[in-house]
Amino acid sequence: MMMMTTTITRLRTALSLPLCAVIALTAGCASGGGQPASSPPQRMVSTAAPADVATLDGVIAALYDVISGPAGQTRDWDRFYSLFLGEGARLIPSGRNAQGFAGHQVWTPREYVSNAGASLEQTGFFEQEIGRVTEEFGNVVHVFSAYESRRTATDPEPFSRGINSIQLFNDGTRYWIVSIFWDSERPGNPIPRRYLRR
Repeated sequence: MMMMTTTITRLRTALSLPLCAVIALTAGCASGGGQPASSPPQRMVSTAAPADVATLDGVIAALYDVISGPAGQTRDWDRFYSLFLGEGARLIPSGRNAQGFAGHQVWTPREYVSNAGASLEQTGFFEQEIGRVTEEFGNVVHVFSAYESRRTATDPEPFSRGINSIQLFNDGTRYWIVSIFWDSERPGNPIPRRYLRR
């Protein structure tokens, strides 16, 4: 979620980052005259459930759902991979450390799972969307998805909030996540009210 080569715990210690899943696409986009390249981008082998990717609401819901779960529960990482536009996709957490220096990590979907997956499964993690602003142009979709994160589904207060900047590609039959770039709410960096509406 956005939202990723250390564990997520070490990353949060260093940069005060929240967990979330997700990506900057560099795959075959334009040839001369702005026409699409003839070869399709490389995609991972996992087959997506139609309900997860047929609509924008579906793919955003699937993203939050697949990384969420109680401590000890194995996540369905094949489902996670199926949401992304291949290994060209990127997940990029950003934040500031205690000294105020900004930093970031850049992960592929598989690197995200390798670095963050075990922590999600060991400690418990539930993330949900609390606001969304969407813009679309042709095949390109951009979503500012505000989120809050909890260790258990019943925690009264989130331990983190922030915004996932999610880029997606709509190929006419499904949505593919291209990138997730996120930052957390902190003193001096509150989530603007306009991103908390649905």
